[in-house]
Amino acid sequence: MTSKVTYTGDLSTKALHLKSGNIVITDAPIDNNGKGEAFSPTDLMATSLASCMITIMGISAKNHGIDMEGTTAEITKIMSTEGPRKIIEIIVGLEMPNKEYTTKERKILLAAAESCPVGRSLHPDLKQSITIRWHEA
Repeated sequence: MTSKVTYTGDLSTKALHLKSGNIVITDAPIDNNGKGEAFSPTDLMATSLASCMITIMGISAKNHGIDMEGTTAEITKIMSTEGPRKIIEIIVGLEMPNKEYTTKERKILLAAAESCPVGRSLHPDLKQSITIRWHEA
């Protein structure tokens, strides 16, 4: 098993990561009867995409001697307004630190981001809008 999720009432859950003991709390969003006091399950899904991208980029960076410490991502989740309630687009804006990256390094990091297992696991109808902002030192 990977995790155990417990319904704690009032539209909230507590997810326990069994190997580490870390806990993630979720709450239903305000626009779906919740209080919005924690990540919603769909917030976690959108955020997982960015976390996965940065992790895979980090693995490639480590393997190629590229320093990308300080990389951040801003995530926007867009829900459908018609039909069944679902995420229709995830916008990820990756912000690279103030370092110079060669063309080769940029290609390596971009390819890593695009090979993220979370992104590859999402339905093809879910639009993934990814941008990388490169800064110059």
